[in-house]
Amino acid sequence: MYGKMKQFIESNFLQEVILLVFSFVLFTLNDWILIASWKSLFLGIIYFILLYGHAQINRFFLLPILIEKHKLLQYLLFTFLLLIVSALALNYLTVNQLYKNCFLHNNPIKMSYQYQMGILLGSLICILGTTRLVEYYRSQKIKASKELLFNKNQMAFLNMQLNPHFLFNTLNTIYGISFKYPEKTPELILKVSELLRYQVENTKKETVTIEKEVDFISSYIELEKERIGHRCKIDFVCNIDHPKDFKIAPMLLFTYVENAFKHGTCTIDDCFVKINLSILEGCLLLNIENSVPSKKSETSTNIGLENTQMRLEMLYKNNYDLQIRNDKNTFTVALKIKL
Repeated sequence: MYGKMKQFIESNFLQEVILLVFSFVLFTLNDWILIASWKSLFLGIIYFILLYGHAQINRFFLLPILIEKHKLLQYLLFTFLLLIVSALALNYLTVNQLYKNCFLHNNPIKMSYQYQMGILLGSLICILGTTRLVEYYRSQKIKASKELLFNKNQMAFLNMQLNPHFLFNTLNTIYGISFKYPEKTPELILKVSELLRYQVENTKKETVTIEKEVDFISSYIELEKERIGHRCKIDFVCNIDHPKDFKIAPMLLFTYVENAFKHGTCTIDDCFVKINLSILEGCLLLNIENSVPSKKSETSTNIGLENTQMRLEMLYKNNYDLQIRNDKNTFTVALKIKL
């Protein structure tokens, strides 16, 4: 019901009707054109039609000369000529008809040609200004709707890529563990299923609590400790008070954590991954540092990092700062998000 009413209120036709009624009340139904009979009402409507018609002729035929062709002098010339012709018509109507049936005859100044030009100019500014404001609102609304639709499509596309990307990496993790520790495989499969359930259930949400995201990251780190803890030094420090009070886009931080393990620990012993997560003055701080192998066993497509960069830009725009440094021996990520 609310949606239909909103659609009706925002319809172009209704906005034009409201503008028409507003103009009629403002320039006709007032104390200087006193409507005392059906005849005077008819004359008042004729008077208003001239005012409104003058403004609409300018709107649809003359204003495009200024806005689309950018010819200011030509627009001003035609506007002045139209103003003179319309003032002549209004002055004739006022002197010969309106003063006999309305309140105008008590104020001779209001029946002068100069006064009619002033009324025409005032109505032109009022009606054109209102119509331009309404048209600007419509264009901005259409633009915002297109941007929103584009962002939704982009987010859906990124999530479609993120889902198999995450599944591919977790299956590789289980595959690696199953060779060395086959007895741990059932337990790890159960833990991975919980991770996948979180990923499937939450990627469609706009935000999740920091608490849920941290629990997800912690579970993944525990999984990696089972896989490579014997040859990799893993440090995870989380310093967040009241994690339920803050929200963040799901799976946003995880991509950088996953990247550190996937590409920083693949081929070398004595590797390391350091992760520090905190919230300070309403800003989330994520710092990750991992070792870089001299020889990589596989070629990275960086799909996860690129998609996350795009998500950051769409979701947080100017409210985040991302610094990535890739040195010879270390890969560092420093992310700051204003929550």
